[in-house]
Amino acid sequence: MTGNLLLRGMIAGLLAGILAFGFAKVFGEPSVDKAIAFEEVMARAHDHGNVGEEEEELVSREVQSTVGLFTGIVIYSVSIGGIFALVYAFAMGRMGRLKVGPRGLAAILALLAFISVILIPGLKYPANPPSVGDPDTIRQQTKLFFLMLVVSIAALVVSVNLFRKLLASQGIWSASMIAIVLYVLIMAVASALFPTINEVPKEFSASLLWNFRIASLGIHVVLWSVLGVTFGWLAERQLTTPGVRHNAQLQS
Repeated sequence: MTGNLLLRGMIAGLLAGILAFGFAKVFGEPSVDKAIAFEEVMARAHDHGNVGEEEEELVSREVQSTVGLFTGIVIYSVSIGGIFALVYAFAMGRMGRLKVGPRGLAAILALLAFISVILIPGLKYPANPPSVGDPDTIRQQTKLFFLMLVVSIAALVVSVNLFRKLLASQGIWSASMIAIVLYVLIMAVASALFPTINEVPKEFSASLLWNFRIASLGIHVVLWSVLGVTFGWLAERQLTTPGVRHNAQLQS
């Protein structure tokens, strides 16, 4: 059964990746083009108008914004879909008294994943347009982002386990509120302890930065929404067959 769920997760991830690519192409790429144009203007200003030899691009901008973008997003989303399916298989039958069904479980997991993997770490270390900032600062921010991501996932696991323990005695509402408060407290402390990095030049357009970050967040909203809905539908079709449903009940 896990193998079938894994396949469905990758299929859902593929569909999510295609739609996320469409969103990125329409709403994200214009901001990237403007950011690159800004970098070129700043480079000319620093060179005081001197014309030097331009570095030859290994991959053209046209390829980066089409085939490269599509390949990167699809590979990422298919991988995420497979991981999501494995987490879903692990979560089945482990939700205690919370009866949500296949689609409901997929929606809950997708929402929790989006919050813990994308939204919360991104609030501390938001996405910046390419070609903006010092390379050393970018590397440091990337490391700190992944550390914040690890803390966020760990805090989510702790909070979910607390929710499961309190569900029977406190009810779904109280257990949910306590778990949410615990997660928020852990992440608030982590955010206060982690250093803040501002690598965006003062001359960079605030509206362009805002549009890029909104588009970046929107790509993930599309990806996780489509993944959760599509996988929930595919999982329900598999799990509602008599033989598979009986095996799932035995495992839970």
